[in-house]
Amino acid sequence: MKRREFISLLGGAAAWPLAARAQQPARVPRIGFLHYGSPGPSPEVDAFRQGLRDLGYSEGQNITIEYRFAGGRVGQLAELAAELVGLKPDVIVTPTTPASVAAKQATSTIPIVIAGVADAVGAGLVANFARPGGNITGLTSISAELGGKRLELLRGVAPNCSRVAVLHNPADRSNVLVVKQLQEAAPALGLTLQTLEVREPGEFEGAFAAMTRERADALFGAAGVLTYEHRNAVVDLAAKSRIPAMWGHRQFVDVGGLMSYAVNFYDQCRQAATYVDQILKGAKPGDLPVQQPTKFEFIINLKTAKTLGLEFPPTLLALADEVIE
Repeated sequence: MKRREFISLLGGAAAWPLAARAQQPARVPRIGFLHYGSPGPSPEVDAFRQGLRDLGYSEGQNITIEYRFAGGRVGQLAELAAELVGLKPDVIVTPTTPASVAAKQATSTIPIVIAGVADAVGAGLVANFARPGGNITGLTSISAELGGKRLELLRGVAPNCSRVAVLHNPADRSNVLVVKQLQEAAPALGLTLQTLEVREPGEFEGAFAAMTRERADALFGAAGVLTYEHRNAVVDLAAKSRIPAMWGHRQFVDVGGLMSYAVNFYDQCRQAATYVDQILKGAKPGDLPVQQPTKFEFIINLKTAKTLGLEFPPTLLALADEVIE
């Protein structure tokens, strides 16, 4: 072999590894999605996927998502969070407070993006909103801070009420924070609270029976996976009890609840995708401020009001963001 041909062949061989590396597909980011609810159609999942699509991500093509569903069982979240951490995803997304707390306990290094958390600081997830520090950021619903406003709106449609029953799940950290704030706000409004604990679907009827025995004038139903997944049942029980009820999520009003005052949870799940995008591009979660909502939706159901023999004052109607007739 001639010297020139040998050198040419040797140079081409040296270039083979470079060519092979150039042909290798780019690494596809992996996202973990820890859901407190059940598998199946999920507005939260759909909203998050839409947020990703808006940013140019296509699931199964340039991004993959590992889903874990707890089916409303708080005790299952720790195991599922550990499973996701074992997969070493680039980011873990956790809508709701219980899922976020479980993820925090499972890892202090993998970035976590929260959404719809009642009180990110109160739940011990971040140090503060402006500079959360650590590996967690995202969106808080500050639902725990809405107690006073919710009670004011409830009394607006039931002006003579003095005793308000509060339906909540003590195993749900967000519900605990919400009840605490309601208890702080009630005395200034001249209201007495009756807390009704429910941990399983079979306890709903007993809770409403206790509410009736204690002659509660109105009801606040805290939003959580337990009440949300059984919202038709609890809304029906409220209707049968003929009691005016304020709910912690608009989806209760969509199925016949009287009214709700809350952040748009699904919008927060959609916006969680923007945090994922920033982290995948190199941002540190601890440097990304936790986003607080600037708008809350007041939704009322006039059909339900009519069934209960209630009439919304014009002032309340004027405040409504949406009226279901």
